[in-house]
Amino acid sequence: MQTYTDAEARQKLAIVLDQAENSGKVLIRRQDGRIFALIPENIAVSPLDVPTIKAHISTKEIVDCIREGRER
Repeated sequence: MQTYTDAEARQKLAIVLDQAENSGKVLIRRQDGRIFALIPENIAVSPLDVPTIKAHISTKEIVDCIREGRER
């Protein structure tokens, strides 16, 4: 885990943010000795957010597959 002074963090903000993303946490120390943690936020992803595929299948074929699966 990397520690930066507040002045360094201001000058190298992009680097500090990249470091936090890669390592999970970066500490920033102020002149008065207080320490702050910079932690990347987890972005919630829906389990229904799946990539699309190109399939050459008609609507009728899809409906037939669903009906067949329901009959089992």
